[in-house]
Amino acid sequence: MRAARRIPPLLLTCGLMAVAFNLRPALSTVGPLLSSIRAATGLSAAGAAVLTTLPVLCLGLACALTPLILRRLGADRGVLLGIVVVAAGLALRGLGGVAALFAGTAVAAFGIGLANVLLPAVVKRDFPGRAGAMTGLYTMTLCLGAAAGAGLAVPLEQAIGRGWPLALAVWALPAVVAALAWAPLSRAVPERSSAAAPGRLLRDPLAWQVTAFMGLQSSLAYVLFGWLPAILQGRGLPALDAGLVASVVTLHQAPGALVVAMLAARVRDQRGWIVAVLAATLTGFLVLAFGPESLRFPASGLLGLGIGGCFGLGLSLLVLRTRDAASAGALSAMAQGIGYVFASLGPLGFGLAHDATDGWVLPAALFATIIAAAGVAGMGAGRDRAVGAAARAAGTAWRLPAPVGGSRPRRPTR
Repeated sequence: MRAARRIPPLLLTCGLMAVAFNLRPALSTVGPLLSSIRAATGLSAAGAAVLTTLPVLCLGLACALTPLILRRLGADRGVLLGIVVVAAGLALRGLGGVAALFAGTAVAAFGIGLANVLLPAVVKRDFPGRAGAMTGLYTMTLCLGAAAGAGLAVPLEQAIGRGWPLALAVWALPAVVAALAWAPLSRAVPERSSAAAPGRLLRDPLAWQVTAFMGLQSSLAYVLFGWLPAILQGRGLPALDAGLVASVVTLHQAPGALVVAMLAARVRDQRGWIVAVLAATLTGFLVLAFGPESLRFPASGLLGLGIGGCFGLGLSLLVLRTRDAASAGALSAMAQGIGYVFASLGPLGFGLAHDATDGWVLPAALFATIIAAAGVAGMGAGRDRAVGAAARAAGTAWRLPAPVGGSRPRRPTR
């Protein structure tokens, strides 16, 4: 893989943030409008479950193509392709109708999947000494984009006055701006590296643990994206207020992702952080779903901090558990590709459980089960180790260099 580009760091950071901002509104805008969409189209609860599951599945499928795109286009042009596809999918949803809604959601999610996998490799390559801070920064920006989508979806629908299709399609505009901002920073240079191929990672237990944690925490996030406003509306909140609460949750993801990613990168073992963010996520969710109204906004903040911290840790592990940019790209492709495919079962199962019981107790039990499984995976993924078939074949468990400003690099241990 080539060396870091000679582009001013501030300019490159702004480009990364512009792309990151647009990697969640395509997903977070559907939940607040789901009731309007179902009323206008006659979509059943099972159909809504499929709609909230489809983007997660497409994220995983897109990840399968990223190794090919990395070789043919390079990480920079791959990110550009991803954000252009996101804009196209968002615009497609503006045509209206169930077919355009599903097709546009799938296309936008496919573009998000491409950019999702490639951004950790770009960060590892261009900010090798500040990978933890940069991961936290772009994850925070990504969460801000999600919060903007959740909070502005219903107000935009009301302001535009043309129904849900244009309220969803308007988000293509910032995606186009991001593509224009990133285009001058990208070069058509394929990535070349001798790093372990993704196939070798399939035989690495640590890679599977990272993959499991990434997929399970993603499942939690997409359950919230798709169903939290419906849960709140089921408790009597109007659609606008439910969207506001969902936006508060998503807005708190930004500091959660930034702080947790930065602090977790300063320690050698992330298991304590994993337990903390999962506990915060479960507590906040249960209070919002079943607790007193007086605790609604504190619980929203706690849930946001928890799920944001989960996401920040998931992305950080892709960097912290690898030794170079190419390995980060390979692990990212595996963790997000396989992880998102299985993560799609979360929102689908959540929706089907609600459809079967017409309540939220069984879906909440499923949510808690996913958190428990994420905790088990995190106990392996959070250990101070790095993936690499070559190191394991040599009989060593390689550890990562000490964080920036820390002590001297550590030696491999038997």
